Amino acid sequence: MFYLRRPSREAIERFLAASQSLPMSYAPIGLVRSDTCRSLDEAAVVIGRGRADFERARAALMQWKQFDLGWVELFPQPSPITTGAVVAVLIRHLGFWSLNGCRVAYHAEAAGDSAFGYAYGTLPNHAESGEELFEVFIDPRTDDVIYRIRATSEPQAMLARIGQPIVRLLQARFRRDSAAAMKREATSRAPGETADP
Repeated sequence: MFYLRRPSREAIERFLAASQSLPMSYAPIGLVRSDTCRSLDEAAVVIGRGRADFERARAALMQWKQFDLGWVELFPQPSPITTGAVVAVLIRHLGFWSLNGCRVAYHAEAAGDSAFGYAYGTLPNHAESGEELFEVFIDPRTDDVIYRIRATSEPQAMLARIGQPIVRLLQARFRRDSAAAMKREATSRAPGETADP
């Protein structure tokens, strides 16, 4: 949904309530993890090093900190990451706002507790149709902590179709800003805390 000014808390709550029973707007679930994905956007960025940075990055993902960007917000606050949970992404664009419904589709964890992530998929009230995976993992060769986003989408709303070049720029900005937010979270240390040796 598009708005000329920031929607009220009540409008966001109504949007979330109306989104609960909506189906996913794409198929199959797990699209960004499959070989059938036609157009995939991916960014993988080193955001830290060692187990402590990984644990902070995992905690940040669990709290949706990758959305703490100033121009993007996530509702409800706090939001669950349980499979099936519905969230609304509020985005400030060039002079207007959009509110987009998503549902947590699945979790992506690896054996050995060295990776964590989850994906959400779009609902019919989202401007785009597709899936986005957020994950953090430790590279076993270097001990680097990597934040990775894998996403695919197609325009669903008429404004998204017309403004596709701008949408693509905003998606690239989100990947960049999201990685910077995750790096801040992964490397922020409590007073007296030191980095891993």
